[in-house]
Amino acid sequence: MSRPEAILRAEKLSVGYGIVPVVKDATMQVGRGEAVALLGANGAGKSTLLKGLSGLLKPSAGRASFGDVDILASSAEALVPKGLAHVAEGRRIFRRETVMDNLLLGMYRSRVSKGEAQARIDEVFQLFPVLRQKSELTAGGLSGGQQQMLAIAQALVRRPALVMLDEPSLGLAPNLVDEVLQTLATIRARGVAVLLVEQVVEKALAFVDHAYVLQSGRLIAHGSPAELAATDVVRNAYLGHAVPEAAS
Repeated sequence: MSRPEAILRAEKLSVGYGIVPVVKDATMQVGRGEAVALLGANGAGKSTLLKGLSGLLKPSAGRASFGDVDILASSAEALVPKGLAHVAEGRRIFRRETVMDNLLLGMYRSRVSKGEAQARIDEVFQLFPVLRQKSELTAGGLSGGQQQMLAIAQALVRRPALVMLDEPSLGLAPNLVDEVLQTLATIRARGVAVLLVEQVVEKALAFVDHAYVLQSGRLIAHGSPAELAATDVVRNAYLGHAVPEAAS
C-alpha cells in the first residue's frame, strides 16, 4: 500500500550535541494525515531526532524539510507558524499559569482574532473536557495525566498540520494512556499528521500506519505494523541485539 505524500521528510540526517552525532544518516518521512511511530529502546536517539526535525537542534549533516520549508535553514520558532508542533517529553507547560493562560500562550504570535482564539480553545476543550472544568486552576496543580493533556492541547490550539509527540504516555496510568491515544486518533481523523515516540510498543503499533525502528542512533527498519510484527526487529532493538538494516 502506497503512503501519502510526505509532509515531513529527512534524508541521511545526522543530529547530536556538539560534534558527536547521536543519530546518524536517518532517512524517513511522515505523510499528510499519516500516523507514524518512532520506536527504540531508551537512549536510541528518538528524542534527539525529534529535536532535529523540529529545529530545536541543528543537524550536522543531511537534509530535512517540512512541506516546502528547509528545516536546516529554519529555527524552531519559524517552523511553528508553518504548522509543525512538537510536544516534548516532560510536559513543558507553564506551571504557575492557569490552564486558560497556557492555551492562550500556545497561540502567542499566531495573529488570530479574539473570536478565533476562543473557537480554537473550545475545540481542545471538546477533546479534553477536564481542561474546561479546570480552566481557571494553575497548571502545576493538575494531575500528571491532565498536565499531559494540557501540553497536547497547547500545541493543538495552533491547528498544526503535523504534531510530534515525545513519550506522551510517560508516567500515566494505563487507562489514561488509552485516553491520550484515543484523542490522537481523533486528531488524526481530522487530517493532522502524527509522529509519535512511544515506549508502549503494542499500543503505538495498534494506532499508527507506519513505524520506524531506531537502534543506537541508526534507523534499522521500517514498515507497516503488520510487516514489523512478522519479524523480530522491534523486539531485538529493545533488547539491544544487533540487527541488519532492513530495506522497505
